[in-house]
Amino acid sequence: MSNTAPQHVAIIMDGNGRWAENQGLLRFDGHRAGVAAVKTVIKCCLNHQIPILSLFAFGYENWRRPEKEVEFLMSLFLEALSEEVVELNAQGIALRFIGMRAALSETLQEQMAAAELLTRNNTQLHLNVVINYSGQWDILAATKAIATKVESGELTVDEIDEALFSQHLSTHLFPDPDLFIRTSGELRISNFFLWQLAYTEFYFTSVHWPDFNEDEFNNALISFSQRERRYGKTSHQLIENTNV
Repeated sequence: MSNTAPQHVAIIMDGNGRWAENQGLLRFDGHRAGVAAVKTVIKCCLNHQIPILSLFAFGYENWRRPEKEVEFLMSLFLEALSEEVVELNAQGIALRFIGMRAALSETLQEQMAAAELLTRNNTQLHLNVVINYSGQWDILAATKAIATKVESGELTVDEIDEALFSQHLSTHLFPDPDLFIRTSGELRISNFFLWQLAYTEFYFTSVHWPDFNEDEFNNALISFSQRERRYGKTSHQLIENTNV
């Protein structure tokens, strides 16, 4: 069993639209309600002293959604960022945005850069907002960067290993997630952190994201604490190492 809290929690915040439909509301209302759940989870991480939180806010494939919904999501990101960044900074939270920024509006890119600059020295919580991201893109980009260095003579093929590859991913500043949470009953990772989740503990819940509260987060932590993280070893080996 794990005796420590996760150091990095990654979440796919799923179910805003379904929550709204169940309430007889518009999907837009569900996305707005989801912002409150984000604040709750941030508070939980601060209370439990979890240093890194990564939230999958918008995947590359989400551009396929109805145009009006995508437009609303982008305006909601901009609105939430402009309204919340001062409070996040006051709480000691460092913001970082992960994903393909070039496809986003110039205004949103500027706000993201300003938020990162404002909060860069904060240490209470590192909050990664993952937007316009694809795990396949991340791996391909790392592969191309490494191949370029091999071609130029900066690296040799023999120097390429898992650690070096990880250093070329968009998440290279942080350790891989210990706990992955997905809400709303879907049992897949949807092209999110494909490399980084290799030994992450998964927790799936049928609760839609707007209803994901402190109790639900604590349930995920309890489940994590009951996992035996062997990393390929046997339970007996873990016990022996503990007794050394």
